[in-house]
Order: sequence, then structure tokens, then C-alpha cells
Amino acid sequence: MPYGQLVIGPPGSGKTTYCHGMQQFLTGAYHRKVVVVNLDPANDLLPYECGIDIASLVSVEDTMKYLKLGPNGGLIYCMEYLEKNTDWLQHQLDQFKDAYFLFDCPGQVELYTHHTAIRSIVERLQQLDFKLVAVHLVDSHYCTDPSKFLSILLTSLSTMLQIELPHVNILSKIDLIERYGKLAFGLDFYTEVLSLDYLLQRMNEDEFSKKYRKLSAALAGLIENYSLVWFATLNIQDKESVANVIKVIDKANGYIFNQADHNIAALMSSAVGADFDYFKYPFIAFTYIM
Repeated sequence: MPYGQLVIGPPGSGKTTYCHGMQQFLTGAYHRKVVVVNLDPANDLLPYECGIDIASLVSVEDTMKYLKLGPNGGLIYCMEYLEKNTDWLQHQLDQFKDAYFLFDCPGQVELYTHHTAIRSIVERLQQLDFKLVAVHLVDSHYCTDPSKFLSILLTSLSTMLQIELPHVNILSKIDLIERYGKLAFGLDFYTEVLSLDYLLQRMNEDEFSKKYRKLSAALAGLIENYSLVWFATLNIQDKESVANVIKVIDKANGYIFNQADHNIAALMSSAVGADFDYFKYPFIAFTYIM
């Protein structure tokens, strides 16, 4: 019964860096046999040790050259090609026994919000008894702009409904969160997605956003009605931050309930949900919350 993470998110959110850091941490601290699977046919600069690379099946460069497609069209074609050739992926995965898999996925948002290729590939992996969790990375600096934060909430919700996997949304690069401006509210407002009425009030202070206040209110109401989206935080350079993200992920895909590298105290803690909210963002708590 293989376990793994489907690492998704928009361009620039840090997916490849996440896979590199997570591979090192899980291998060194948790002694897991980690295999990174590169499913991004446009990513030819891989900092991590890649066990399986989609480039050996199809690449965006060749697709653009021979089919005369642009970058986005070429990437969509590559994912559809992989969807039709999941036997190749299965054969590659079968070569690694008792491994923990990290699937480094492309950054095109449409692949997760409404296109069916990734969803079909996930369904095939589930048929092979893979226990997966979708790890959706979002650049944390979007929190500094109310309009952008509303957009990532909507994108996260749409992705959760489309992919249909246990889902962990993560605000990445949390140590750089205020590089583009100060937060209007405490960090827990953004991680717990508290009342969006306050967010709408801030949006109405902007002349451009004010034009679309009815649309924004409708979108905020949709997000609150589903009440599915929340965020963990991550600084991939901070060991404590990574460890707490792993705790959330292991709980989401069930790894913690089936493996011996977690002691009974950790197992019971996850089973009853005894962890305090502090552990979602430990190293920044005093900076942005206290």
C-alpha cells in the first residue's frame, strides 16, 4: 500500500523546492525511502534526486516543436498523453517497493480546477491502491492583498472539489509573507479563513475592487458556504515548520495510522485531534499572532 503526496499549485509557489526539501527531510529525519516523480514535462532543472521523470515519455519542448503548439497547449497535450499512457507510469512505479512518493506536478492552474487529465491520473493511482494527499502550495504573499487572497481561496476550493483527494492547503514561503506589504489581520485570519466580511470591507476601500463588490460578496459567500478551505503554513528551510506540515499530511493520507515510525503518543494525538493550533505555524507565532 504505497503512500504519497500530489504536490500541486500555481507557478512560483515553490513546488519543486518543496519536493527537494521534503525528500531530504523525510529521508534524513524519518528514514523513509522517498521517490520523487517529476510529472512536469516543462521542468528540466531538477534540484532533487528524481526517481521517475515524465521527460523520458514526453516533453513540452518536443511537443511544441513537432505539433506547433505554444507552451500552455504543449503542456496540456503532454498531460493528456500521460493520461492515455498510465501503463508507462505504473511500470515505472512498480520498480520501487515500499517507497513513499512525491509527485511534482505542473503549475498550470487549469489542470486542477477544470481539466480532467490530472484527475484521471489520480483515479488510476487510487486503483493501484495508492494512498495520496493533495498538497496545494500557495505563495503566502497573496495574503497581503485582499483581492488576491479571495482569488486563492476560490482556486483552492475549486481544486479540492475537482481533484477529490484528502487535501492540505499550504501558505508557502511564510517567512517572506510581508515582503510585499503588511497583513491587514492576524495570521490566524488567513489560515483559518475567518469571517470574510472583514476582507470584503478592506476590498471596498480600494477604488478598483469596489466596482466588483457584489461579485466579491457572492464569491465570499460561496467559499464560506462550503467551509472547506484552511491553510497550514510552511517555511521549507525551517525544520520545525516542515515537521508540523508532515504531521498534518500524514494524518490526511492515513500514513500515521499504518507506520511504525510514529510512536503511540503521536498516533493517539492525531486520532483525537489533540494538537493545538499553535503547531500549524510555530516559528512565526510570536511575530504575527501574539
